[in-house]
Formats: sequence, structure tokens, C-alpha cells
Amino acid sequence: MSLSVVIGLSAVVVAIKDGEAVALIVRHKGTAGDLAGLPFGPFDPDGHRTFELALRAFVTEQTRFDLGYVEQLYTFGDKGRDAPLADLGGGDGAARVISVGYLALAPAAVDTHFAGSEWRPWSRIFPWEDWRAGRPPAFDAVESALRAWAGNDPQRLARVRYLFALDGAPWNEERVLERYELLYEAGLAPEAARDRGEAAPTRTDALTAALGEPMISDHRRILATALGRLRGKLKYRPVVFELMPDAFTLSALQRTVEAIAGVPLHKQNFRRGLERTDLVEGLGRLDADTGGRPAELFRFRREVLGARPVGGLALPLLRD
Repeated sequence: MSLSVVIGLSAVVVAIKDGEAVALIVRHKGTAGDLAGLPFGPFDPDGHRTFELALRAFVTEQTRFDLGYVEQLYTFGDKGRDAPLADLGGGDGAARVISVGYLALAPAAVDTHFAGSEWRPWSRIFPWEDWRAGRPPAFDAVESALRAWAGNDPQRLARVRYLFALDGAPWNEERVLERYELLYEAGLAPEAARDRGEAAPTRTDALTAALGEPMISDHRRILATALGRLRGKLKYRPVVFELMPDAFTLSALQRTVEAIAGVPLHKQNFRRGLERTDLVEGLGRLDADTGGRPAELFRFRREVLGARPVGGLALPLLRD
């Protein structure tokens, strides 16, 4: 029996809600357990003119949410990547699924009014990635498990130290995918045993919570790819403004950058760097809903995008 190829489209839709970076999650019919995934569906070469138009239609159908900013993320085609098989309407299921991932940014996490969809914080899916308040509590259990896996193997130890900032190594917020893949290789990611057809290993409650919430298929890998891409792109493109409303305070802008990057920023240095970009301008009015002293409202000078090359924002870390 020949194996057909199905092209699937997956969307990582990102917004900010209550100061947290959140992703749009959908519970799909026919999936085992209580796992959720990203909005996804098959590409129909006869019915869809482009991948992006098909993606927008799927997201709207599954979540009643209309996408704004969208960019292609990556093509995921490894053999076995769709285990357990994602049901894309391929008949008898004898198909190799190639998934084209997209990253979409929304200025508000609006209620989708659709059963089975929700905005879920990244910190629940990747607990080890949020350093805004210092070393995450999840790190103790994750570090112990990784050191036990590495043992006395110098190459494994080097990778663990480098990716998870152990023994004085610096934290690199962009290495999200590499960290997840190391946890998968070590058999710690919940999806690892599932994909190998093995029983889930017995773990302490602390380690289970520290390893984050699993997702169907390889959707957590796609989400990790998107988070790493977005964190890197903050520094060379003004994409963060796609997550902001028309009018915002500089404090709200900084909190959004911190929520995405997962690191705390130095307030004065962040604002100095922002001034040098000439990307924002004051609106001459104050925001009285800050809960304290009214702050000036600003807007993104979107018109500069077509006038000159535009970079991203500096991320001056707040050092202890």
C-alpha cells in the first residue's frame, strides 16, 4: 500500500492577557486523553488558493478568531512527527503528514466564543522558560532530572549546562526549541514515552508539574519553535507592536516585551533604547487606568516601516 502525503497547516496564535504571553489552544475531536493542540487542518490544493488563506479559514472555523499579522514559521516533516496521528481527514489514515507552521500575533486575547478553544499561558506549557522573577521554581526538579540523565557523560553535561544555564552558564532566552528537544531526548518530556509507545515513567508531582503540559502530535515542538523565533525577532524587527493596542503606555510595552522574552528588563535603559529607535510618539494624553500615577499614552509610528529600514528593540537585562 502506497503512503500518501497530506499537507497540514498549524497556527501558533500569540497574544498578551493579564500580563502573560498566551497561545490559542484548541481541543480537537478524536484525540485521546485530555490533550489539546494548536489550530490545524489539511491544505486542499483544489479548494485553497494559498497556504495562508487556508490557515486563516481554519483558525476562524475552529475558534471564531480572525487572524491579523501572520508569517510562515517552519515546515515540519520528520517521519513519525504526527504520533499519535492527527486526524486530518485522510481516509484510512495511511498518510505522511507534512505540517507548515505559522506564527500569528494578535493585539488582544479576545474571547473566541467557541467550545474547546482557550488562551493558555506559555508558562504552563514551558514552565522553565519564565525568568522574569528570577530562576523559575520548575528549574530545581528539571535540573535534578537532567543531571541524573547526563550522569558522567561529558557531552551530555555540556549540553545541559549550556542550554539550561547551569554552573554559571548564561541564560539564552532564544534556545527554547533546543531545551525542549533535550528534554525529549532525555525521555523527560511527556510526549517522549507516548511517541515511543512506552508506558509513562513514574515521576514525582514536582517533576511532573515542572515539565509542563503536553500537547497532541508534535504541537509543543511547533510552539517552542515559535517562541524561540519570536524572542529572537524582538531584537531585529518591531514585531512587538503587533501585540499592542493602538494606544499604550511605555510600562505596558515593557511588560509585553518581558512576557515574550521571559526575562526582566532595566526600565531606564529600555526607554533610552526605545527613544533611539524613533518608533513611538506621545499622544498628548494620559492613561488614568494605570492604578497609580497617570502615565502618558503612546502610539507605534507604523508609517516609518515603509520609509526606512527598521530594527527591533534592545533588551537591556535587569541584573541582580
